[in-house]
Amino acid sequence: MSSDKSGTYKLGDRIVRRLGYGAMQLAGKGVFGPPKDPAAAIAVLREAVAQGVNHIDTSDYYGPHVTNRLIREALAPYPDDLVIVTKIGARRGSDASWLPAYSPEELTQAVHDNLGNLGLDVLEVVNLRIMFGIHGPAEGSIEAQLAALAELQRKGLVRHIGLSNVTRRQIEEGRKICKIACVQNQYNLAHRDDDSLIDELARDGIAYVPFFPLGGFNPLQSSTLSGVAERLGATPMQVALAWLLQRSPNILLIPGTSSAGHLRENLAAAEFELPGEVLRELDEVAKAA
Repeated sequence: MSSDKSGTYKLGDRIVRRLGYGAMQLAGKGVFGPPKDPAAAIAVLREAVAQGVNHIDTSDYYGPHVTNRLIREALAPYPDDLVIVTKIGARRGSDASWLPAYSPEELTQAVHDNLGNLGLDVLEVVNLRIMFGIHGPAEGSIEAQLAALAELQRKGLVRHIGLSNVTRRQIEEGRKICKIACVQNQYNLAHRDDDSLIDELARDGIAYVPFFPLGGFNPLQSSTLSGVAERLGATPMQVALAWLLQRSPNILLIPGTSSAGHLRENLAAAEFELPGEVLRELDEVAKAA
C-alpha cells in the first residue's frame, strides 16, 4: 500500500502511518456546506483507507458537521487500526466565519457533536484549537480551555489530547495540565518557526502534525520548489511532503484533497528519498526573500 513506505509513529497510544489524510477539503467551498459531489468525497475516503491510511484528521466545524458525517458514511464500521483525530475550540458563523468556541459548555457540546456525527463512543484524539490570533499562534493562557477538555477526558469521552495553533509557552502550560499527544501547527519549507520545537517534541516522543504543506509560499520560493520537483520527476506537493517526512521522525502528515488522483499522488511522496544536495537546496527556500 502506498502509505506503508512513509513509516510509522506513535499518536497517543496508537501507532499510525506517517502519511495520513486531512478531510477538510471534503466540505464545500470555504469549508462550508456540503460538497458538490458527495459520492466522490466518499470514494476519496475509501481510497485513502484502501491505500493504507490509518490516520484521518477532521473536525465537526468543517461544514459544519459535513466531513464527519461523510467519514461515518464512507468508513463505518471503522477498521480496527484507523485513528480519527478531531478538533474543537471553534464554530462556524452563518456567514461561514470562524469563531472561537471556548466555554466549557461549548467544548462539551463540540465533543458530543463529534461523537454523534462520527458514530463513536469515545474520541481517540481531540486537538484543542487555539484562536487567540487571526494569522497564527498568539500568546495567552489556555489553562481554562484545556482544563475543560481534560475533564471530558476524565469522563471517558476523549482518550488523548492535542494542541493546535499554539506557541511554545502554551505547550509548556498545557503539559502541566495533562499529557499532550500531539501538536498541530503551520509548518512547511517556507515557514519554519517551529524548527527547534519539532526537535524538542521528538525527544519527548510527541507527534508534530504540520498543516498547509504548501501554504504561504512567495513566487521565488515556489519557483525553487517547482524546479526541484521537475528535476526529480515529482510534483511540488510530493517534494514538500517528502521533505517533511525526512525532516523529523515525529512528523505526521495530513495532506487533504477531494480528488482520488491527487490522494494517490500525495501518498506516493513516501517513495521519494531526497538526496543531500536537494535537501540543502530546499533548506534555502525558507531564506528566500
